[in-house]
Amino acid sequence: MLHRRRLPPLEDRGPLRVMFVITSMPVGGAETLLVELVRRMDRSRFLPELCCLKYLGPLGEILAAEIPAHTGLLAHKYDFRVLGRLTRLMSDRRIDAVVTVGTGGDKMFWGRLAARIAGVPVICSALHSTGLPDHVELLNRLLAPITDAFIGVAEPHGRYLAEHEGCPAHKVRVIPNGVDVDRFHPRWPDRLLGEEFGIPEGAPVAGIVAALRPEKNHELFLRSAVRIRSELPDARFLIVGDGPCRPALEDLTRQLALGDSVRFLGTRSDVPAVLGLIDVLLLTSKMEANPVSILEAMACEKPVVATRVGSVPESVLDGRTGFLVEPGDECRIAARAVELLRDRKRAAAMGRAGREHVLAHGSIDRMVRGYESLVAEIYAAKCFPSPRLRPPAGVLSQVVPQKEEFGGCAGCSGR
Repeated sequence: MLHRRRLPPLEDRGPLRVMFVITSMPVGGAETLLVELVRRMDRSRFLPELCCLKYLGPLGEILAAEIPAHTGLLAHKYDFRVLGRLTRLMSDRRIDAVVTVGTGGDKMFWGRLAARIAGVPVICSALHSTGLPDHVELLNRLLAPITDAFIGVAEPHGRYLAEHEGCPAHKVRVIPNGVDVDRFHPRWPDRLLGEEFGIPEGAPVAGIVAALRPEKNHELFLRSAVRIRSELPDARFLIVGDGPCRPALEDLTRQLALGDSVRFLGTRSDVPAVLGLIDVLLLTSKMEANPVSILEAMACEKPVVATRVGSVPESVLDGRTGFLVEPGDECRIAARAVELLRDRKRAAAMGRAGREHVLAHGSIDRMVRGYESLVAEIYAAKCFPSPRLRPPAGVLSQVVPQKEEFGGCAGCSGR
């Protein structure tokens, strides 16, 4: 049974209640962005809530201390009673907008269906990753008619959603990922932290910040490290992040005889300080959407050597803010990294250009304003129906791709 609600105009009501629905909140790029989004939303206009269907996770626990948070609604994959629980929760909390976070799966399906039944006026899905292992399954595609907007994280990503993920082109909105440019800024290397990681003073350092998952292709990072060390024997390599591939990657490190030159740092809360120790950031992914890690590194004035996948070329401007290489090309990755590790002047110039690019295109405040504008726009349209929704100029861009323009963008925005 669908619940109908009378919608007062924005100017005649209080803040909109926005519920973000996600499976859980481990440490990852999309989850970190959600924390920043929730914290920065204008409380005079929006009251955010968090719903983790299974369990909170580390970042969910942090948000639970700041905003209303709900969890434990989904016991297992085939727990169909989640629909009733979630519908009642949204009705009881008088939710005005639901944003599911993540591509496909339970959160996207149950979150939108419950919102529809509960009569939630605004229903959106933020798709932070596309391509294997994440994609929009058939059941989730069938809910496209009840979805007001599908949110992509970069324009090529938005075009990919329209062609390959079954998202109607006129419903696709692009809100680029952003980073906190005040937290991520140039800094002198922390000598004590460098000693903790076993980095000799003056040693060149390459690093990667990414969850240890197959699509991030850390194996390529390690094989590139072998080639880099053959040219620069004192080079050191830092791997920030954790995940299911860690044991296999540690085994590969031993097989490649990289010894103490590689440090697995796990999940860190001091990523800006770690980036301060890194001279060049590498991203070796097989697929990406709009990865946060390279934006963070660029904001810290670090040059980036990355694979040419997804929307990465929109951030890593080849020859200006870093270098792009073809996926899987360990020789080229190593050569470009060695080039920057040897030519500190050029690396510094690329780093400065990278921060300027992030300041202009990738700030977290710009991302937050994009979400706020989209939710308010859709709500207002439900109060005063119009034949076509148009995003405010300069805040959001609507992706209406032509077939010949589609590109193969895939991957994950997370670390």
